[in-house]
Amino acid sequence: MRRSGVGALGAVAVTLLFVAGCGETTEERAATGGLGGAAAGAVVGGPVGAVVGGAAGATGGTVLDEGVDEKVDEATDEPTN
Repeated sequence: MRRSGVGALGAVAVTLLFVAGCGETTEERAATGGLGGAAAGAVVGGPVGAVVGGAAGATGGTVLDEGVDEKVDEATDEPTN
């Protein structure tokens, strides 16, 4: 039985979402996003994937205004009325 490549790519995308947002400053988020993207890209696509994944992760980490952990925390908080 063959495993679907789409499932693996989906898992990588979710992992990168969480890794890209680690850090308090823009520089920290860009660095962790770049490292996480490079690692995941290397696993999925070899050396070229590492370069593309690193660039995508760094870009994603740069554009986030706060860490993903904070965004998830805000999204899952119970509203207080």
